[in-house]
Amino acid sequence: MNRSTIPCVSAAILFLSLFIVGCGPAKPPEQAREGWSLGAPYPETSRQDLVEDFFGTPVADPYRWLEQLDSEQTRSWIEAQNALSFPFLESVPAREAIKQRLTDLWNFERFDRRDVPFKANDRYFIKRNPGLLDQAIVYVTDSLDHELTVFLDPNTFSEDGTIALGNVGGHTIVPSPEGDLVAYAKADAGSDWNTWHFREFATGEDLPDVIRHSKFFPVAWAPDGSGVYYSRHPAREDGTGDGSKPMRLFFHTIGTEQTADDLVYDLIDEPRHRDLQPYPVAETSDDGRYVVITVVAGSFENQVHYLDLADPGAGIRRLIGTWEALYGYIGNDGSTFFFTTTKDAPNSRVIAIDVADPDPSRWHELIPEAEEALQDVSYVGGHLVAEYLKDAKSLVRVYRTDGTFMRDVELPGIGTAYGFDGHGDDPETFFLFTSFTTPMELWAYDVVADEATLVRRPSVSIDPEDYVTKQVFYTSADGTRIPMFLSHKKGIELDGANPTLLYGYGGFNVSYTPRFLTSTVVWMEMGGVYALANIRGGGEYGEEWHLAGARLNKQNVFDDFIAAAEWLIANDYTSTPKLAIEGGSNGGLLVGACVNQRPDLFGAAVAEVGVLDMIRYHTQSANARNWSTDYGLSETEDDFRAQIAYSPYHNTVEGTCYPPTLITTADHDDRVAPWHSFKYAAALQQVQGCDNPILLRVETRAGHSAGKPTWMRIDEAADAWAFLAWALDM
Repeated sequence: MNRSTIPCVSAAILFLSLFIVGCGPAKPPEQAREGWSLGAPYPETSRQDLVEDFFGTPVADPYRWLEQLDSEQTRSWIEAQNALSFPFLESVPAREAIKQRLTDLWNFERFDRRDVPFKANDRYFIKRNPGLLDQAIVYVTDSLDHELTVFLDPNTFSEDGTIALGNVGGHTIVPSPEGDLVAYAKADAGSDWNTWHFREFATGEDLPDVIRHSKFFPVAWAPDGSGVYYSRHPAREDGTGDGSKPMRLFFHTIGTEQTADDLVYDLIDEPRHRDLQPYPVAETSDDGRYVVITVVAGSFENQVHYLDLADPGAGIRRLIGTWEALYGYIGNDGSTFFFTTTKDAPNSRVIAIDVADPDPSRWHELIPEAEEALQDVSYVGGHLVAEYLKDAKSLVRVYRTDGTFMRDVELPGIGTAYGFDGHGDDPETFFLFTSFTTPMELWAYDVVADEATLVRRPSVSIDPEDYVTKQVFYTSADGTRIPMFLSHKKGIELDGANPTLLYGYGGFNVSYTPRFLTSTVVWMEMGGVYALANIRGGGEYGEEWHLAGARLNKQNVFDDFIAAAEWLIANDYTSTPKLAIEGGSNGGLLVGACVNQRPDLFGAAVAEVGVLDMIRYHTQSANARNWSTDYGLSETEDDFRAQIAYSPYHNTVEGTCYPPTLITTADHDDRVAPWHSFKYAAALQQVQGCDNPILLRVETRAGHSAGKPTWMRIDEAADAWAFLAWALDM
C-alpha cells in the first residue's frame, strides 16, 4: 500500500530493535512542532520477552498481552490511553466549532447505501434518518405518493442509541412471502453478531422466536412462510457464539425454539474446510422453487449448491463444485439460473446455467466481459440490469435475458449509483445516487419503460456550485496508471499550502467511488482538499486490479498510495507539513504501513480500526482467517516473508520521527479486533523519536463501523478533524 523510497527493516534488525527500545538517544525532532509537548508521558506499557520462530526468523511480540481484551491490565491500559488522548483532542480550540458544524450539516434526510429502499408484497420499505436521530427508521407505505408510516424504530432499542439494526448483507429487514411477518436483526454496540426477531406486520408485535449466533448474512424465507434458512456459528458453553468455528446452514420453523432448528447443510466434507473454513449462505429464488446455497471462501472463489423444493428428496445438489472463480447468483427464469462470474473474465461476465442440464459444456454466456469492471447484476422485470465502474464512476446498462444490449441508464450525473434490486416479474426498482457534493438521492426506475423518477432529494445547507471535483491519473512506482479524485472549494491556489487529506483502502475487491460524506464536506469547508486514490487491491478495474494488490503483491497498494501523496506535492496541491492520510480497516493497515515506510512524507495520519498485526490477524476468528485470500497466512513461508516486510506492528524503528498519528478503534469491534490498534499504538509510542503525538482513541459501546449512533459518529469526526487541524496548523 505504499510506494516507498525507504525500505522496510529486515526481520533481524526488527528483532534487535524490539529489545533496545529506550536504550539510545532519540533522533532530533525533525518534524515535531517547536515548543510543543503532550504535557504528560505515554502510559507505561509493559513488555513481554516473547519471541517466536517463523521459518528461521525470530519475531518478537512484546505486547501480546494486550490481546487479552477483558483483563484488568488491558482495561487499565485503555483507560490510561483515553485519559491522554481525549483531553488533548478536546483541548484543540477548533474542535467545538468543528463539532457544531458537523452537527448542523448532519441534520438532513439520509439514506444508507447498504439499505436501498425496496418493494415487497405491494408495499414499499424505506429506511431513512430524517435528521439527527441516532439510528435510521424503517418506514412503510403502499404508495410513493403517500405519507410514510413508521414500521420499525431502532431508536427504541436502547437509551444511548448503540443497539442498531444488524449489519447484514442486503436489506436489514426481510419480509415473508405473504408479507404477514418481517424478519429483522439487532446488533448490540456495533457487534457483527446479529440476533434475529420476527415482527407481525399487522400488529407491530414481535413473536417469541429469536435466532442467535448469526453474522453478516440475512435470512431467507421458505416459500410458504413457515420459517427461514439462516447461517450460524456454534455456541460456546456460556451461550455466546463461537466465531472461531465455521458457520452451518439451518432452518428455523416459526413458533419453535432455536434448539429445535434443522441442520440443512454442513461443511465438514468441503475440500477447503481446513484452509479457509468456508461458510454457506442461502437465498430463495423469486419463484419459490429453489434454495440457492453459495459456499463462500475468501474473496476470489466460491461454490454454488442448490435445493429443489419441488424434489426435496433429492437433497442438496452441487451446481458449481470447483474452487476456481467467483459466481454470484442473480436470479432464475424457471430452471435457468443467471450468474455473474470471474471465470475466464477478470472484469466479470454473465452466464446462464440450466440446472436440468448443468454440465459446464452447456453453460451459456449472456453478457460478455467488458472493458469496464462489472460490479453487480440484478434480474428485474424480465431484464438484466448490470452495474459497471468506468474509471471508478457508475455506469448502468440494461440487457434482455438473451444477452441483447438494450440501453444505458441515464444517471442524474457523474457519481455513484447503488441498488437496482427487484423481482423478475416486477419492472420497478430503486437506486440511490450520490457524489462528493450530492447527498444520497432516491430514484425509482421502470426497467421496461426506461423511466427514472426522483422520489426524494435531501436538502443540505451547502451549495454544490461552490465546489469542484475532478479526476486525475498518476503513475505508481512500477509504472501503473492510478486514478484519483480531487474535491475542494473552487478557486484554491496551487501554492503547496493547501491542507490535504488523502484517503485510500486498497483491498478485498472493494471499490471506493464518489459519495457524499458530511465529514468530507466539513473538511472542504475548512479549506481542505479531499483526495481519494483508487489504488490496487480494490475492484475498480476488476479482478486483475484486485490481484495486483493482494498477498505477495500487497506492497503495490502501499506504493500506489505513496505515489498519490508524491503527486499531490509535486503538483503543488500541498506539501508534507500540510498532508494527512486516513484509512479504516484494511485502509488502517494502509495508513500504518505508509507511516512506517515513509514517515518523512506525511504531516499527520489517522488509522481507524486497522489490521495492523499481519502475523497473527487470522487467529482472531474464522472470518478473519478468510482474509488470507488477500493477506496470505504466516503459516506459509512466502506469505510470511511478504507480511513481515510491511506489517505495521512489526516495522516501527527506534528513534524515527513519526508524524502526528491518531489511532482509533472500539472496544466491541469483533470484525477487526481492537488489539491490533492497541499493539501498534504501544509499539509506535515506544519508539517515537520526536515530540509528535501518537494518540490512541478507544470508543466504548461501539464496533467496527456499522450501527454507530449519530452522536458517536459526530464525536469521532470532530476529534479526527480537530487532530488534523492542530497537526497541519490549519
